[in-house]
Amino acid sequence: MANQTQLLNKAQQLCDQRGVRLTPQRLKVLELIIEHHSSISAYELLDLLKVTEPQAKPPTIYRALDFLLTQGFVHKVESTNSYIACCVLGHADHCSQLLICDECGYVEESHDDDLAKLLRQKSEKYGFKINHHVVESHGICRKCQSSK
Repeated sequence: MANQTQLLNKAQQLCDQRGVRLTPQRLKVLELIIEHHSSISAYELLDLLKVTEPQAKPPTIYRALDFLLTQGFVHKVESTNSYIACCVLGHADHCSQLLICDECGYVEESHDDDLAKLLRQKSEKYGFKINHHVVESHGICRKCQSSK
């Protein structure tokens, strides 16, 4: 996975190419998500953002998250109502498999072109066109398994 600076630079570059604005606040929210190294809830993000922006309110976070989701810079982990930074910014047709540990809550994104192709082929048989997909897989991470 790219380092934090590379991901932030890539996000800025993609926004410039797309003609959308990566405001300092949106950039800060993305930075906080990347720094967290796992999934993080909107309210956890709000608490972290308030350190530098005491006036920040829930709509501030949700607007930034909506933008980051639309641009493909973060993924929503639906089953835990949290967010994780995308590991492959700007890759139009990637399939994110989120590996979610049910014991510690750690979330790892796995990127797999073969899985994306398979899902696309399967959906096309039904005349369905996929816009994006995130597959959530629950289980127990290596760290939790080895601590038993």
